[in-house]
Amino acid sequence: MDSPPHLSRHRPNVGVVLFNREGQVWLGRRAGSSDPHNWQFPQGGVDEGEDLYAAARRELAEETGVVSTSLLGRTTDWLAYDFPPEALKLRKGWSGQKQIWFALRFEGEEAEIDLNAHKPAEFDAWRWGNLREAPELIVPFKRLVYDEVVRAFAVFAGDK
Repeated sequence: MDSPPHLSRHRPNVGVVLFNREGQVWLGRRAGSSDPHNWQFPQGGVDEGEDLYAAARRELAEETGVVSTSLLGRTTDWLAYDFPPEALKLRKGWSGQKQIWFALRFEGEEAEIDLNAHKPAEFDAWRWGNLREAPELIVPFKRLVYDEVVRAFAVFAGDK
């Protein structure tokens, strides 16, 4: 999928909103981060030539251990955010990240969730929550993207 020219300095990325059977979403607490804005959905970079859905499933498995899923939906367009000046370690030459988001249904049992599936661990805790609470839990520079994700995937949520 091509992105608009104004996003050429944004790293290609995918995000996953994992829904359980009750319509709650999986939220992970970023390892080594401090309160209050340290909960987020799994996300990660796309390898050169990698299919976006394959990248989303790979990132989900690496960050959570989850492989038992089914596809509910995805965003049509790239959603982007810029890195703030204080996030220099995140930059690696990029201005920000552009993301395609996937809504997946968790089809497995909670015992499948393994935060140490890949080293180093991205998350040190997890919980089920309501989709609409996610924008308040994320670091502020990602909040507008999370607002868009909530709007896009509200149809799958059990917190209407």
